[in-house]
Amino acid sequence: MRRSPRETADSARRITRRGLILGGLQLGFAGVLALRMRHMQVDQADEFRLLAEENRINIRLIPPARGRIFDREGRVIAENEQTYRITLTREDAGDVTTVIRRLGQLVELDEDDLNRALAEMERTAPFFPVTIADRVRWEDISRVAVNAPALPGVTPEVGLSRTYPSRELYAHVAGYVGPVSERDLKRYEDPPPVLRIPRFQIGKVGVEAKYEEQLRGNAGAKRVEVNAVGRVMRELDRREGEAGADLQLTVDTALQEYVQARLGQESASVVVMDVNRGDLLAIASAPSYDPNKFVRGISVADYGELRDNDHRPLASKTVQDAYPPGSTFKMVTALAALDAGLMTPEDTVWCPGYLEVGGRKFHCWKRVGHGHMTLEQSLRESCDVYFYEMALKVGIERIADMARRLGMGESHDIPMSAVTSGLIPDKDWKRRNRGAEWVIGDSVNASIGQGFVLSSPLQLAVMTARIATGKAVTPRLVKSIDGVETVHLEGADLGINPNHLRQIRRGMFAVSNHRHGTAYRSRIAAAEMRMAGKTGTSQVRNITAAERARGVTSNDDLPWERRDHALFVDFAPAEAPQIAVAVVVEHGGGGSTAAAPIARDVTLQALYKGDPPLEAYPSADRRRIKAQQERLARERAERRAQGSDSA
Repeated sequence: MRRSPRETADSARRITRRGLILGGLQLGFAGVLALRMRHMQVDQADEFRLLAEENRINIRLIPPARGRIFDREGRVIAENEQTYRITLTREDAGDVTTVIRRLGQLVELDEDDLNRALAEMERTAPFFPVTIADRVRWEDISRVAVNAPALPGVTPEVGLSRTYPSRELYAHVAGYVGPVSERDLKRYEDPPPVLRIPRFQIGKVGVEAKYEEQLRGNAGAKRVEVNAVGRVMRELDRREGEAGADLQLTVDTALQEYVQARLGQESASVVVMDVNRGDLLAIASAPSYDPNKFVRGISVADYGELRDNDHRPLASKTVQDAYPPGSTFKMVTALAALDAGLMTPEDTVWCPGYLEVGGRKFHCWKRVGHGHMTLEQSLRESCDVYFYEMALKVGIERIADMARRLGMGESHDIPMSAVTSGLIPDKDWKRRNRGAEWVIGDSVNASIGQGFVLSSPLQLAVMTARIATGKAVTPRLVKSIDGVETVHLEGADLGINPNHLRQIRRGMFAVSNHRHGTAYRSRIAAAEMRMAGKTGTSQVRNITAAERARGVTSNDDLPWERRDHALFVDFAPAEAPQIAVAVVVEHGGGGSTAAAPIARDVTLQALYKGDPPLEAYPSADRRRIKAQQERLARERAERRAQGSDSA
């Protein structure tokens, strides 16, 4: 069918219009492309020139600043210092051996650190940087930066490292940090990326480990542009990390410093506790060690010296070790008997020097005996036979129940490593753990804190605080987190008859203030500061018949490691208790001679918040105490000076 001329003209007009529209679109698109090309070729020429040289953008984590740790007065316990290190990324380095050889010509590399870094490089992904040299000088950093083109994959970095200005003072409390290990990573199902940062430090023991999540903070990030040989060309953007939380502990550095100096070279521990709030004012183990050595990588020789020391400086004796509490446990036995109504304070027990039970003689420490003893007298003179008799009447179940009410046999919730629960045995415990039935001799031994009974110095301090107040005081070590006070529950009433507690306190007061008391020689002369205490001696090992035949009759005749442990607990002032103190001197011999003098000095130092006046001591001791105060003041000043020099 032929179209008419009119139809042909209309069709031509439509085709021309479409052509114009399509042509216009094509021209517009071509214009946009031209503008884009101009922008890329002119405006972004430098950027694309770098990309054309095989540059790429890396995202690198920025380690956060670790939260600091302070004492109750705001004195620094743990802080961060700026350090310089050199890292190497295997993926960017290419020939690692050649790069390290060149680096060694510029910077002195420690062979042990280098071998450790190479081993770490094999274990980690090729794109993770590994620290080759840590804590290098600024001059070394400068040389590496100047020679960067010849050192592909090598990066000089500025970072923060943990430091402990008080050195050994808080080693067992704050603990220390160290580089993240494979063992640390295995604790996480999905390890946080921040732990992959070279030589990133993580808490290993103590508060540093227990509060790792709060102290660590959150990592930041930066985008950097690197060229084909791994050299950083520029930093594109940066997001700073979030610093970790600051912790404030309950401990008092001045008191802790005195305690550590007073213990000297003894293998010993001291706990000082606020009886009303439970705050740990001092918690010290001796001897101690410098945690800075672990942060920086302790040498084999230094670690071996600590490990092989028979005084065990690495152990946190205050919470980790458990000892037979000896006669400091007698208050528990007495309270159990009073609570059960099986005795009164006026009842007397005849002590001939021993008690025969089941054909076996259980001796009193005083072989000739004490004669007739009341409760107060038995505590004052530490008569064993009195408490043997109480054990026969009361039984181990009531004794164990009272011990637990007083905070023994419990792992107290404080952020220190390996906090022991000690051991308060009963019939069921022996059946489960020893496969044997409880016998009456076990109760007799337990009544004076021997046999299976074990407790830590912290537990002894808690026990003493609860006797002093009648409340379930719980220990607290962290005072605040980022300025926010930690929750502290008021101790509930123990449910012990107040009259019974008064009788026990009276006996403890006589221990330190009656002429026949076992700690009378270590009494406090200032009436308003007098303490109530209890001595204890825990037997480590019996003297054998062969040794007796050779004339070995006392602790002084035995090697140090076989001598008895010395213990002392007290609260003060006796009329209005503020603090409780527990002292354990390993292999010290007797509690009255080795532990009580230390406890008396520490108690006065805590009450007076500094060196007490000489009038607080008995007149016969004042000359010796004055010389001791001067010596300890010099030692503390020297220690502070050494800490400043090392910092």
